[in-house]
Amino acid sequence: MTLYTADRPSNRQVVEGELISACAVSAANIMRDLREHITNTFGGQMKQYENLVDETIERALARLEEKAREKGYDGALAVRISHPSVVEGGVEVIVYGTGFKYSVDEAPTHLSVHTPESD
Repeated sequence: MTLYTADRPSNRQVVEGELISACAVSAANIMRDLREHITNTFGGQMKQYENLVDETIERALARLEEKAREKGYDGALAVRISHPSVVEGGVEVIVYGTGFKYSVDEAPTHLSVHTPESD
């Protein structure tokens, strides 16, 4: 399963499919949330929330791969991650992309195909 941020893989022909999206929501536990509120009061890096956001993004991408696989796609193109937001100790992440299948009858894109009829 391949997720691309590009609109097309550079080395293969593909057939585009439908939009696929996935959402992941995580909540900080009460101790993590309290620690971050203290950091927010005095200033500093909010490492616990940064880790929570990173983990939630990874889960959302894994869910996107799973949904693409369930629909029979080889992956997703133009994958985007919405702006993750931390609200009251929770993180929501939405990811989306266009499902695709590799073309079965693809010719290499760097070679021209020559047929006797084209002479």
